[in-house]
Amino acid sequence: MSTPMVITAAMVGAETTREQNPNLPITPEEIAEDAARCREAGAAMVHLHVRTPEGKPSQDAELFRAAIRAIRQRTDVLIQTSTGGAVGMSVDERCGPLTLTGADRPDMATLTTGTVNFGEDVFWNPRSLVRDIAKRIRALGLRPELECFDVGMIDEARYLAKEGLVDLPAHFDFVLGVPGALQPRPEVLDFMIASLPEGSTWTVAGVGRHQLPLVDEAAKRGGNARVGLEDNIYVSKGVLAKGNWELVAEAARRARANGRELATPEQARKLLRLG
Repeated sequence: MSTPMVITAAMVGAETTREQNPNLPITPEEIAEDAARCREAGAAMVHLHVRTPEGKPSQDAELFRAAIRAIRQRTDVLIQTSTGGAVGMSVDERCGPLTLTGADRPDMATLTTGTVNFGEDVFWNPRSLVRDIAKRIRALGLRPELECFDVGMIDEARYLAKEGLVDLPAHFDFVLGVPGALQPRPEVLDFMIASLPEGSTWTVAGVGRHQLPLVDEAAKRGGNARVGLEDNIYVSKGVLAKGNWELVAEAARRARANGRELATPEQARKLLRLG
């Protein structure tokens, strides 16, 4: 493949705990140090959640500001902030990072385009809420990464485009393997790719044991991949990852083994049309 692969490191998430993996970064300094190592290992972008000092999931703008500043002091990796937050958060809570402007403004933000079962919980994204977040992302001058846990969420992106809330072609993230949601079978991935608006780019994020094998599938199909402790705590069966950087390093190895070079942040900015 002539197109370089964009590897995104999902650093923290809202579900993973230090009891599950003690190497989960929580403070801005820990996140920034891991992000710098991810960049060295081959990541072009980090997908960012933040935590309180006690480790509780948060979408507080000041926590995001501190993490973004710490990352940018150490590395040139692109920063994509979550607007998903944690299950049960209000829309205003979830959109905390979208209040950051100027030098603290992120490079990209996520937009989940539908509701989905999420383990024993429900990740609640009714159409009115999706449109609210889409308007806030657009007002900040960002391009969204459209997070799709099912194929119908790709179709919803087309509706958003018709309403002038997102631009096509867009960038999509297929999140596969969440208990209660779409599972990562090869035919599923192929169907999602075939369902994309013409010219769109895509990333696949596998949950748990599916994460690293999906890097191979994405590489073979000309796509991109997201790895990291948000979705998977193991670098191999039963072996805890020493940090996000170790998962990125393994993803980079798999990408190259499948004939793909790795995108730099500058290349990723062009490929994803971030301006």
